[in-house]
Amino acid sequence: MDRSEFASRIDHTVLGPATTPADVDRVLDEARAHGMNACVPPCYVSAAAATAPEVTLVTVVGFPHGTNATTAKYGEAVDAWQSGADEVDIVVNVGRLKAGDDEAVREDVAEVVAAVPIPVKVIVETALLTDDEKRRACEAAVEAGADFVKTSTGFADGGATVADVKLMAEYLPVKASGGVGSYEEAAAMLDAGAERIGASSGVDILQGYPGES
Repeated sequence: MDRSEFASRIDHTVLGPATTPADVDRVLDEARAHGMNACVPPCYVSAAAATAPEVTLVTVVGFPHGTNATTAKYGEAVDAWQSGADEVDIVVNVGRLKAGDDEAVREDVAEVVAAVPIPVKVIVETALLTDDEKRRACEAAVEAGADFVKTSTGFADGGATVADVKLMAEYLPVKASGGVGSYEEAAAMLDAGAERIGASSGVDILQGYPGES
Protein backbone atom coordinates (compact mmCIF):
# COMPACT_ATOMS: atom_id res chain seq x y z
CA MET A 1 0.00 0.00 0.00
CA ASP A 2 1.14 3.57 -0.54
CA ARG A 3 2.10 5.91 2.29
CA SER A 4 -1.28 7.64 2.40
CA GLU A 5 -3.19 4.40 2.84
CA PHE A 6 -0.64 3.18 5.38
CA ALA A 7 -1.06 6.37 7.42
CA SER A 8 -4.84 5.98 7.36
CA ARG A 9 -4.46 2.61 9.09
CA ILE A 10 -2.82 4.21 12.15
CA ASP A 11 -4.79 5.35 15.19
CA HIS A 12 -2.28 7.85 16.63
CA THR A 13 -2.92 7.53 20.35
CA VAL A 14 -2.61 9.44 23.63
CA LEU A 15 -4.41 7.75 26.53
CA GLY A 16 -2.15 8.03 29.57
CA PRO A 17 -3.56 9.02 32.97
CA ALA A 18 -1.68 12.35 32.88
CA THR A 19 -2.81 13.31 29.36
CA THR A 20 -3.27 17.08 29.12
CA PRO A 21 -5.20 19.18 26.59
CA ALA A 22 -1.82 20.15 25.10
CA ASP A 23 -0.99 16.46 24.58
CA VAL A 24 -4.26 15.96 22.74
CA ASP A 25 -3.68 19.03 20.58
CA ARG A 26 -0.23 17.70 19.64
CA VAL A 27 -1.64 14.32 18.63
CA LEU A 28 -4.40 15.97 16.60
CA ASP A 29 -1.88 18.21 14.85
CA GLU A 30 0.31 15.21 14.02
CA ALA A 31 -2.65 13.14 12.86
CA ARG A 32 -3.84 15.97 10.63
CA ALA A 33 -0.38 16.59 9.18
CA HIS A 34 0.28 12.94 8.38
CA GLY A 35 -3.17 11.63 7.49
CA MET A 36 -3.58 9.44 10.56
CA ASN A 37 -6.57 8.92 12.84
CA ALA A 38 -6.41 10.05 16.48
CA CYS A 39 -7.38 8.16 19.63
CA VAL A 40 -7.91 10.38 22.68
CA PRO A 41 -9.42 10.11 26.17
CA PRO A 42 -13.21 10.50 26.42
CA CYS A 43 -13.01 13.78 28.34
CA TYR A 44 -11.34 15.46 25.37
CA VAL A 45 -13.56 14.16 22.57
CA SER A 46 -15.81 17.19 22.26
CA ALA A 47 -12.92 19.65 22.08
CA ALA A 48 -10.96 17.37 19.73
CA ALA A 49 -13.91 17.03 17.36
CA ALA A 50 -14.22 20.81 17.20
CA THR A 51 -10.48 21.35 16.80
CA ALA A 52 -9.85 18.75 14.09
CA PRO A 53 -13.13 17.79 12.40
CA GLU A 54 -11.25 16.33 9.43
CA VAL A 55 -9.46 13.75 11.61
CA THR A 56 -11.15 10.40 12.25
CA LEU A 57 -11.59 10.51 16.02
CA VAL A 58 -11.45 7.41 18.20
CA THR A 59 -12.00 7.12 21.95
CA VAL A 60 -12.25 4.41 24.57
CA VAL A 61 -15.01 2.90 26.71
CA GLY A 62 -14.53 1.01 29.98
CA PHE A 63 -10.85 1.84 29.78
CA PRO A 64 -8.43 0.43 30.79
CA HIS A 65 -9.78 -2.49 32.87
CA GLY A 66 -13.20 -3.23 31.37
CA THR A 67 -14.79 -3.78 34.78
CA ASN A 68 -17.25 -0.88 34.55
CA ALA A 69 -20.93 -1.72 34.80
CA THR A 70 -22.58 -2.27 31.43
CA THR A 71 -24.83 0.74 32.02
CA ALA A 72 -21.71 2.88 32.52
CA LYS A 73 -20.14 1.59 29.30
CA TYR A 74 -23.40 2.27 27.48
CA GLY A 75 -23.45 5.83 28.78
CA GLU A 76 -19.79 6.39 27.91
CA ALA A 77 -20.36 5.19 24.36
CA VAL A 78 -23.41 7.39 23.81
CA ASP A 79 -21.65 10.42 25.26
CA ALA A 80 -18.60 9.78 23.06
CA TRP A 81 -20.70 9.50 19.92
CA GLN A 82 -22.78 12.57 20.73
CA SER A 83 -19.58 14.49 21.48
CA GLY A 84 -18.14 13.74 18.05
CA ALA A 85 -16.30 10.42 18.22
CA ASP A 86 -16.22 8.49 14.95
CA GLU A 87 -15.31 5.15 16.56
CA VAL A 88 -15.18 3.66 20.07
CA ASP A 89 -12.90 0.98 21.50
CA ILE A 90 -14.48 -0.94 24.40
CA VAL A 91 -12.56 -3.12 26.86
CA VAL A 92 -14.11 -6.53 27.53
CA ASN A 93 -14.70 -7.66 31.08
CA VAL A 94 -11.67 -9.96 31.32
CA GLY A 95 -12.69 -11.29 34.74
CA ARG A 96 -16.10 -12.39 33.45
CA LEU A 97 -14.43 -14.06 30.49
CA LYS A 98 -11.95 -15.92 32.69
CA ALA A 99 -14.81 -17.05 34.92
CA GLY A 100 -16.50 -18.63 31.90
CA ASP A 101 -19.38 -16.17 31.74
CA ASP A 102 -19.17 -15.62 28.00
CA GLU A 103 -22.81 -14.57 27.81
CA ALA A 104 -22.15 -11.64 30.17
CA VAL A 105 -19.19 -10.62 28.00
CA ARG A 106 -21.33 -10.79 24.86
CA GLU A 107 -24.18 -8.82 26.42
CA ASP A 108 -21.78 -6.17 27.72
CA VAL A 109 -20.41 -5.55 24.23
CA ALA A 110 -23.79 -5.89 22.55
CA GLU A 111 -25.23 -3.08 24.69
CA VAL A 112 -22.49 -0.73 23.47
CA VAL A 113 -22.87 -1.84 19.84
CA ALA A 114 -26.61 -1.19 20.05
CA ALA A 115 -26.06 2.19 21.69
CA VAL A 116 -24.15 3.90 18.89
CA PRO A 117 -24.25 4.02 15.07
CA ILE A 118 -20.46 4.11 14.76
CA PRO A 119 -17.84 1.33 14.56
CA VAL A 120 -17.09 -0.49 17.81
CA LYS A 121 -13.75 -2.19 18.42
CA VAL A 122 -13.50 -4.74 21.22
CA ILE A 123 -10.26 -4.75 23.22
CA VAL A 124 -9.66 -8.31 24.40
CA GLU A 125 -6.39 -7.65 26.33
CA THR A 126 -4.52 -10.62 24.88
CA ALA A 127 -1.64 -10.50 27.37
CA LEU A 128 -4.03 -11.65 30.09
CA LEU A 129 -5.66 -14.46 28.12
CA THR A 130 -4.96 -18.00 26.97
CA ASP A 131 -5.49 -18.77 23.29
CA ASP A 132 -8.81 -20.43 24.15
CA GLU A 133 -9.91 -17.32 26.03
CA LYS A 134 -8.84 -15.11 23.12
CA ARG A 135 -11.00 -17.18 20.80
CA ARG A 136 -13.96 -16.99 23.17
CA ALA A 137 -13.55 -13.22 23.46
CA CYS A 138 -13.51 -12.91 19.67
CA GLU A 139 -16.56 -15.14 19.36
CA ALA A 140 -18.40 -12.93 21.87
CA ALA A 141 -17.42 -9.85 19.84
CA VAL A 142 -18.75 -11.43 16.64
CA GLU A 143 -22.01 -12.45 18.30
CA ALA A 144 -22.39 -8.95 19.77
CA GLY A 145 -22.11 -7.35 16.32
CA ALA A 146 -18.79 -5.58 16.86
CA ASP A 147 -16.83 -4.25 13.90
CA PHE A 148 -13.25 -4.97 15.05
CA VAL A 149 -11.32 -6.80 17.70
CA LYS A 150 -8.31 -5.09 19.24
CA THR A 151 -5.36 -6.75 20.93
CA SER A 152 -4.53 -4.57 23.91
CA THR A 153 -5.04 -1.44 25.96
CA GLY A 154 -1.29 -0.91 26.27
CA PHE A 155 -1.66 -0.93 30.06
CA ALA A 156 -1.26 -4.68 30.67
CA ASP A 157 2.07 -6.50 30.75
CA GLY A 158 2.30 -7.15 27.01
CA GLY A 159 0.89 -5.93 23.74
CA ALA A 160 0.25 -6.96 20.16
CA THR A 161 1.95 -10.02 18.70
CA VAL A 162 1.90 -11.45 15.20
CA ALA A 163 0.52 -14.72 16.55
CA ASP A 164 -2.39 -13.00 18.27
CA VAL A 165 -3.21 -10.93 15.20
CA LYS A 166 -3.34 -14.07 13.07
CA LEU A 167 -5.63 -15.78 15.58
CA MET A 168 -7.97 -12.83 15.94
CA ALA A 169 -8.14 -12.15 12.20
CA GLU A 170 -10.03 -15.42 11.85
CA TYR A 171 -13.00 -13.65 13.44
CA LEU A 172 -13.07 -9.92 12.66
CA PRO A 173 -10.82 -7.14 11.36
CA VAL A 174 -8.03 -6.57 13.87
CA LYS A 175 -6.56 -3.46 15.45
CA ALA A 176 -3.05 -4.31 16.62
CA SER A 177 -2.27 -2.14 19.62
CA GLY A 178 0.28 -2.19 22.41
CA GLY A 179 4.01 -1.97 21.89
CA VAL A 180 3.96 -1.22 18.16
CA GLY A 181 6.66 1.44 17.85
CA SER A 182 8.33 1.13 14.46
CA TYR A 183 7.46 0.81 10.79
CA GLU A 184 8.80 -2.74 10.75
CA GLU A 185 6.62 -3.77 13.68
CA ALA A 186 3.55 -2.13 12.18
CA ALA A 187 4.18 -3.73 8.78
CA ALA A 188 4.52 -7.14 10.42
CA MET A 189 1.12 -6.68 12.08
CA LEU A 190 -0.49 -5.67 8.80
CA ASP A 191 1.12 -8.62 7.04
CA ALA A 192 -0.31 -10.89 9.75
CA GLY A 193 -3.82 -9.64 8.99
CA ALA A 194 -4.31 -6.45 11.00
CA GLU A 195 -6.40 -3.72 9.41
CA ARG A 196 -5.51 -1.00 11.89
CA ILE A 197 -2.57 -0.09 14.12
CA GLY A 198 -2.98 1.63 17.47
CA ALA A 199 0.18 3.39 18.64
CA SER A 200 1.44 6.43 20.48
CA SER A 201 4.41 6.37 18.07
CA GLY A 202 2.47 7.08 14.90
CA VAL A 203 4.90 9.70 13.65
CA ASP A 204 7.91 7.45 14.33
CA ILE A 205 6.21 4.60 12.50
CA LEU A 206 5.59 6.78 9.46
CA GLN A 207 9.15 8.08 9.50
CA GLY A 208 10.25 4.49 8.93
CA TYR A 209 8.09 4.12 5.83
CA PRO A 210 10.29 3.23 2.84
CA GLY A 211 11.50 6.36 1.13
CA GLU A 212 10.92 8.62 4.14
CA SER A 213 13.90 10.64 5.32
